[in-house]
Amino acid sequence: MLEALGVSVEAGTLYRAMLDHPLDGVAELAARSGLSESQVHDCLDELGALMLVRVSADRPGQLRAVDPEIGLADVLARHEAELAARQAQLAASRAAVTRMVAERAEHRPAHGERLLGMDAIRARLELMARQTEREVLTTHPRAQRPDDLDASRPSDSAALARGITMRTLYQDTTRRQPHVTAYANWLLGQGGEVRTAPAVPQRVIIVDRVQALVPIDPAHSRKGALHVTEPGIIGALLDLFEQAWSTAVPLGAARPEDPATGLTPTERELLRLLGGGLTDEAAGQRLGISSRTIGRHMASIMERLDASSRFEAGIKAAHRGWL
Repeated sequence: MLEALGVSVEAGTLYRAMLDHPLDGVAELAARSGLSESQVHDCLDELGALMLVRVSADRPGQLRAVDPEIGLADVLARHEAELAARQAQLAASRAAVTRMVAERAEHRPAHGERLLGMDAIRARLELMARQTEREVLTTHPRAQRPDDLDASRPSDSAALARGITMRTLYQDTTRRQPHVTAYANWLLGQGGEVRTAPAVPQRVIIVDRVQALVPIDPAHSRKGALHVTEPGIIGALLDLFEQAWSTAVPLGAARPEDPATGLTPTERELLRLLGGGLTDEAAGQRLGISSRTIGRHMASIMERLDASSRFEAGIKAAHRGWL
């Protein structure tokens, strides 16, 4: 118990032995306390620094233990004084931090702020994680880099430990990315929710439905981000997330083919994108797959439709209600 006052376990044991047996010398005290004589001398130095022992008037050259009502009370008083001084320093520091935060807030745009570079983005993510009170919603249209996942782990872990709801939406193709699936499974193990979909909206992080982070350039999300708090924009981002979430499936669950068409969700989304005028390359970027994979998907679809060209496949797919 005396450790809280800076008294080691050994010194505390010796102090009690000296109080109970005031006439004992070093050898006797060592035997009673289970310490070596060298340890006894070290403990006496420690007790002396704490002013818990004094030179004996009756036995010159020896030390006596100071009564706990005096010695320990003085040690406690010193600790209380140090604590009060420390609390005063912390109060002054807190006031300085509050002023600094307020000064920076005055220079921020009311409803949006551009953050350039990954350092600025990660700094804002750390702040948003600290401010989170209820919920974090995140979409990842592309596989995250291992270093980005490593940077996210501490804040995600702290948020989940505080009971924050976390819903994360990945693209189906990330199921083939071992480092991403490992992180997603870690999120699940910590109490988060993870789903995947063939196509995912642009990268977005929404915190407590009042602030969000979106990339300035969706094709190059590491260039910078826009921090927004405008209710109208937040509402639109929430609608987009909820629509995508409602059609996604939990990580680990298989995506069944449509029994009516035999199409997989990826094939159906591919037909929709190509039917909307996107090139193979653009559709591949949206789906996170290569142009070669798109070619294989289309060859399979054309075979099922008995079509000799993509144009004919498009007509037959529309006729069958696949688009």
